[in-house]
Amino acid sequence: MKTGILIEEMAAEVVRQSKAKEDYIVDTRRLEMGTSGAGVILRMLNDDRSDAVEPMDIRSIAHSHIRENLKIPATYYDRMLTDNPDLLAHNVNSWFQREPEERMVRTLDGYVRALCSKRYHLIENIEILQAVLPIIREMPDARFESCQLTESHMYIKVVNPRLEQEVRKGDVVQAGVVISNSEVKRGAVCVYPLVLRLVCMNGMVANDAGIRKNHVGRANTADENYLLYSDKTLAADDHAFLLKVQDTVRAAVDEAKFSQVIDLMRGAAETKMTTNEIPAVVKLASKEYKLTDSEGAGILNQLIEDHDYTLYGLSNAVTRFSQDVDSYDRATELEGIGYKMLTMDRQDWTRLNSGALQLAA
Repeated sequence: MKTGILIEEMAAEVVRQSKAKEDYIVDTRRLEMGTSGAGVILRMLNDDRSDAVEPMDIRSIAHSHIRENLKIPATYYDRMLTDNPDLLAHNVNSWFQREPEERMVRTLDGYVRALCSKRYHLIENIEILQAVLPIIREMPDARFESCQLTESHMYIKVVNPRLEQEVRKGDVVQAGVVISNSEVKRGAVCVYPLVLRLVCMNGMVANDAGIRKNHVGRANTADENYLLYSDKTLAADDHAFLLKVQDTVRAAVDEAKFSQVIDLMRGAAETKMTTNEIPAVVKLASKEYKLTDSEGAGILNQLIEDHDYTLYGLSNAVTRFSQDVDSYDRATELEGIGYKMLTMDRQDWTRLNSGALQLAA
């Protein structure tokens, strides 16, 4: 599992951000992209076109929201951003005026971090922390294995060492839970079981056995100064959902559910590759699970190093390689992909091995 930061560090930063961030509901006709040096900024304007707030830099996620909302191809948008920011500003401003709509502008520390639908349901990182930390502290000996706050997500990965089993002799795994949230339209609130393999500290996220809640609700409203405030009805809805989150965190380290995952692992450990064309198997699996060429190469190296040419070995090669990638977000995605491989239908596994033979021929 990729190393993160201490829970205390993350909690302190979440609290700081909760006080520093501000959200606005703005008609796009009152938004204007401008240039500043080599980059671009976003302005929110009054009726007289003066600045309602200080112009703000635009982060990468907010750029992706703008281009997606305006249906500008990513390659063209990125080229304009790099090579001709004045042209980008002209195009964006034209579409802001031509197809007006209200958007939620999420800001933090003087930059724009997201542009969301006004129906975006705010479920904040601090709410998740306040809901789950008391539950985790109720678990005897539970430890925070890895936590991180990235530009797009908050992650809490907790392991319960009291709940462990062997997949094979000497191959011990422990049960846990991963909780994640995105405040910038990059994913739902998720609570999934987590399995930690002690022999190499691999983490595997059982992403078909938890809960998700998308950030979608009724339309938000704002006062004449755009600033968005909490809504009592939405708060009541959030309270009900956060109670469910607490229940799911408790259930994620349930012994019966953990045993089901162990059975899957044991079955995969007995499911051997039926071909010696190991690179071809990894290449086809990489294509199936949308891995990059460099990720496929790293996974192949790990698989060969471990000498475990089974379905279990392949899934562990993915989760072990996840520790070596730079992005914590991508590392967590790979932990989920490792689990998806583990649960591969045996017919699909046979097809993958047969396809490897044909590919190598």
